Amino acid sequence: MSGAQFSMSGEEYLARHHVITYLEDAVSQLLEHREENPRVNPAKFLSDYFTSVHRGNHTLFREYEYIKATPHNRTAFIRIFWKCFRQVGKSGDLLNAKEYQSLLCLLCPDFPLEVVQKTARIVLMDDAMDCLMSFTDFLFAFQLQFYYDEFLYTSSEIYTNIMSATRGSRDTVVVPTVSRAKGKTPQLSDGPDSVESAQFFEAVKMLCETFQFSHPPVDILRGILMSAPRVSFYGFLMALAKHEGINSAVGILPPKGQILDDTDPDIQISSARTPRPVSAVPKPAS
Repeated sequence: MSGAQFSMSGEEYLARHHVITYLEDAVSQLLEHREENPRVNPAKFLSDYFTSVHRGNHTLFREYEYIKATPHNRTAFIRIFWKCFRQVGKSGDLLNAKEYQSLLCLLCPDFPLEVVQKTARIVLMDDAMDCLMSFTDFLFAFQLQFYYDEFLYTSSEIYTNIMSATRGSRDTVVVPTVSRAKGKTPQLSDGPDSVESAQFFEAVKMLCETFQFSHPPVDILRGILMSAPRVSFYGFLMALAKHEGINSAVGILPPKGQILDDTDPDIQISSARTPRPVSAVPKPAS
């Protein structure tokens, strides 16, 4: 255990590693299972639960609130999606956003269309829901959108503020709070509309210094944003999705050149257990 971990309080350690999230869900699952099977062994059930969490198989057929609750859950779900459906990529099939959502719903019945739409915009830089995408392009854009969702949302607010300040001949850029608003995601201009890359980078860098959610490494953000004088928001997202450093930072998918290889094929939908209703878990502490 590192010295940094020793310096944390007990509450900080539990929050950082989302221990309470897993404990509460494990107990909730145990109580629900006991209603169906009163003779269940609690110790074995909890052992199996945390073994599944450790192996990354615990998000299959779970509700969206749970699969998004922790960074580990998100990477586990990305991995399951890749391993279950990479045959789509191997066959060369191109699917539209709604078809990809149908695949995601086979793994998470209430997976929202909005997340798939945001992913499609990264690939297509457009709202065209009927346009076709390769599995590899969709997968890496989905990894970016799903794993760094809060960062992308807040970055879009920063971009909008810079755009508004530029159009209004104002110099001040206001960095928004990290809390997620439940309203609509800001509509960002693309194409001829862009902002100064250096200004956007400085604002995003400031955000990363205090951000409580996962965010891309600052060196990668610097490399992308300082490579051109101006940047559009979706150009920024596309560059992030294609950057191998982002894939390494998330740490769950192989390099793009190996994404369709038949490696470690231990997850198949046909052999997975039949989904059953499960209780929702609380979101991780921010």
